[in-house]
Amino acid sequence: MAIEEEIKAEFGRSGFDLEDEEEILNKCLPFCINYSLKPSDLVSSWEVYYLNRQLSGSTVQSAEIDGFLVYLQNEQKEAIVKEETDIHIYSSRDVEMILNDDDDISKDDAPGTPTDHQQALLSPAYDPTSLTNGSVLSSGKSSKPATTFSKRTNRLEVKFSINNMPDLENRKQEPGHENDEDDIVRKVHPRQRCSFLVHGSGPRPGCRFMYDRTEDRFNALENRIKKHTRVHVASGHYEEPMDPTLASQRSIFTVGMISCDGEGRLNEKSVMLQSSAENSGGQRVRLELQQLSQFSVFPGQVVGIEGHNPSGHCLVASKMVDSIVASLGDSENLNPAKRQAFDKENHLTDLPCKQRELSMVIAAGPFTTTDNLSFEPLAELLAYAKKRPPQLIILMGPFIDTEHPDIKKGTTERSYDEIFRIEILRRLEDYVECMGSAVRILLVPSVRDANHDFVFPQPAFDINLPDLKPQIASITNPGIFEANEVKVGCCTVDILKQLSGEEISRVSADAKPSDRMSRLVNHILKQQSFYPLYPPAESVPLDHSLAPEALQVPSVPDILILPSDIKYFIKVLSEGSEGDHMKCISVNPGRLAKGEGGGTFAELDFYGNSDTSNASIVGI
Repeated sequence: MAIEEEIKAEFGRSGFDLEDEEEILNKCLPFCINYSLKPSDLVSSWEVYYLNRQLSGSTVQSAEIDGFLVYLQNEQKEAIVKEETDIHIYSSRDVEMILNDDDDISKDDAPGTPTDHQQALLSPAYDPTSLTNGSVLSSGKSSKPATTFSKRTNRLEVKFSINNMPDLENRKQEPGHENDEDDIVRKVHPRQRCSFLVHGSGPRPGCRFMYDRTEDRFNALENRIKKHTRVHVASGHYEEPMDPTLASQRSIFTVGMISCDGEGRLNEKSVMLQSSAENSGGQRVRLELQQLSQFSVFPGQVVGIEGHNPSGHCLVASKMVDSIVASLGDSENLNPAKRQAFDKENHLTDLPCKQRELSMVIAAGPFTTTDNLSFEPLAELLAYAKKRPPQLIILMGPFIDTEHPDIKKGTTERSYDEIFRIEILRRLEDYVECMGSAVRILLVPSVRDANHDFVFPQPAFDINLPDLKPQIASITNPGIFEANEVKVGCCTVDILKQLSGEEISRVSADAKPSDRMSRLVNHILKQQSFYPLYPPAESVPLDHSLAPEALQVPSVPDILILPSDIKYFIKVLSEGSEGDHMKCISVNPGRLAKGEGGGTFAELDFYGNSDTSNASIVGI
């Protein structure tokens, strides 16, 4: 196969179409030759560029390839600098600084405001390919770098919104029209405090981890297959599963897990199906998907397959069932014995409140920019919440990010726990004391938190605030909780980005254009797992011996929060025709800080169900 065809095929496997196919392939071919890149490596680099630039759509445009070339050139320069630490690659910026005899950025060269709102969200560290009037410096950076957090002008800009119901009870001021007098706190009467209940029994603080054995991993995967098998058989639509590795001329039904036949990425020719130990002794068989008009599969996905295996070496699928019926009532995970109520002994628990109505602000870390540890974005978020007070603020890690330059290099003089206590908890305490007893704050840790256990599933933060325990709490990662009878699931591991890189799909020509993000979120609901991918990504320290039930999504939540590096979104998902109770609002709030600039957060007002709710993405 020619290199151009391989490049085109790799883009297709990753879900990208080519606008001007011939021109783009002609540009990509020199990339591979000059930089000794495989087509798969080229497309992987494109995906990183696509995410960092926050490009929308799944069509690769010729104009974007030019910026991609500059991105690859800068990657090569960075690689050379890492190998030869004494080498410095000079640019016109260096010459200008030498001529001016000034090591600092002059006032005349202060960062300007980008003309595009997407550029305002990008950090210079992640945006070396910005083009300004078509000219690019030799360093790969534009002559007008992205606006830093302290210099930005577009504050509290609504990026996206869904307005199904007016907020009549506690009319809120639109973002961007707040009182500019920051020293005067406007008195706002917040809503009554919401009830709060945690579902499930995840790992506890101080637990031992990374002691999982091969047996634990085997049992976790086997239990997932058995669970899907039981549900399929109980539905009455399918017969008892059979061994897919046995040769048979008649059509059979089987249940198994999708896997890849090698070390590389999954493709149509490398799909394998691993059945349960009970049916086939855990053996795998090649799965042929050619007869399916549409499918979407990834490693670790448990599916039901109808098909036949005439030779005993290949199962030819005629039908694929990739979901199981979610339990509509309370599951075993909702057993009162397993519930944790943070305000059981607090008299405010019994305050009257409207059930199935909840206002919340949702933000995901990092909570500080890469140029300092001042946590200015977090301070601005809390200032926003003072003017537009929600019942619940959900803050999702990382809080003390291991990827922050100062943390990574170890240049900070304070311990991680001290930074967390002073910069995070103290700010939250001040906010709660200012706003009174009606507000709640919920913290969800991340595997990127330097001050917390590096394991997944992850125990909650051990927050020792006796006086504010009912109002500032933490849950496990992932976790499910209930506030005012609104069920919310959340997970800080970037499963959407990881699924996006591993999934392969085919869409029928007759089908409606598919929404890729909705499809990725639906995988989590259909598989009833916060992390259905197996093997896990290298960055995820998955421990199967540590409360494996913590990864389960026993029923469809009202709200599913999945922060990701992929562009922010709010989507209403619907499974089948089961009714409104099967609908779920999926939220990716984006990152509160991006490089040296501000990011986004989500604001959501839930009124009874997903069809009568307001939601918006706000940029800071």
